[in-house]
Amino acid sequence: MSQTELDAKLLEVNLGPQHPSTHGVFRMNVTLDGETIVKLKPVVGYLHRNHEQIGERATYIASFPFTDRLDYFCAMSNNFGLALAIEKLGGIAVSERGEYLRVIMAELTRLLNHAAVTGFLLNDMGAFGTPLLYAFREREKILDLFEAASGSRMMCNYVRPGGVRQDVPPGWLDQARRLVEEFPRFLDEFEALLTENEIIRQRTQRVGILPKELAVNASATGPLLRGSGVNYDIRKVDGYSIYPRFSFKVPLGTVGDVYDRYYVRILEMRESLKILQQALKEINDASPAISPKGLALVKAPRTFRPPKGEAYGRIEAPKGELGFYLVSDGTPQPYRYHIRAPSFINLTILEDMCLGQKVADAIIILGSIDIVMGEVDR
Repeated sequence: MSQTELDAKLLEVNLGPQHPSTHGVFRMNVTLDGETIVKLKPVVGYLHRNHEQIGERATYIASFPFTDRLDYFCAMSNNFGLALAIEKLGGIAVSERGEYLRVIMAELTRLLNHAAVTGFLLNDMGAFGTPLLYAFREREKILDLFEAASGSRMMCNYVRPGGVRQDVPPGWLDQARRLVEEFPRFLDEFEALLTENEIIRQRTQRVGILPKELAVNASATGPLLRGSGVNYDIRKVDGYSIYPRFSFKVPLGTVGDVYDRYYVRILEMRESLKILQQALKEINDASPAISPKGLALVKAPRTFRPPKGEAYGRIEAPKGELGFYLVSDGTPQPYRYHIRAPSFINLTILEDMCLGQKVADAIIILGSIDIVMGEVDR
């Protein structure tokens, strides 16, 4: 068959930029041979908000509310990444209690994100209602904790260089402990419903395989990378904040398909619960009543002028490596402010995972990557 005859048999389909399966204002330009994908082009830019340019005109502290809008599911951990970069740049110490509160918020955020993305993934497969509503039921409990601590459910603006903006209110830690005690019941229910489900296995196993070598070469991070069997978690590699104090494992997949990426997130939630149990137990030793180290925030100058230089702070965000690169010229505003967004990097290998798959599979492959357009179009 000639190329002309072949092209005549191909069909181009646009999914998005406004489509329920694209998880935001995102477009997939898909070329099909029947129902088989032979080409896929991701098209982004519809949500661009000029975040990095704004960051170079605002003060260092003024950028924290903007980080909330990157991954609007994970505002607490976004704040954490920027704080690490600023602390490196300015040599700012962090309070002991502030470190514990940051880790607690970050791991609660991981629970929230992984539960929600699993619900969305099942929704993409056609399991409307139950899994997503189960996930959102648990998400609401965590958002209630965030609101009590920061005053906002989603745009928290809570972390600061040196610690956190304010201490948690009385009774907050006990409420968090109750949530951590009860969360395994939800995970057990979720797994009983999903993990051994025959239909889910047929839809997800051997679908959207990401080889280990390609994942590494494409700089993929987070559950997408670990689902392919690569043991790389920044909490272990960098040992930032106080993570080296806690005992936890790094779950890995074996095949690198949609099912592995789903199950790695389930296992990561169980490991986050272990970290939370340890942190909530040890934070009592960093209480304000015991010593000054128990203050939630180290006092820092209101007008922050770091010395000339550069710094890169990164965290293991729920979606992968979230990094902030700052260059200081000695003024209150950064000379350069750049974000290494995991959603954007992980999205670059979407076509590789979709080639040869059916068009219906492209929807769940995209869902298994776990993107948010606030990060992609920053």
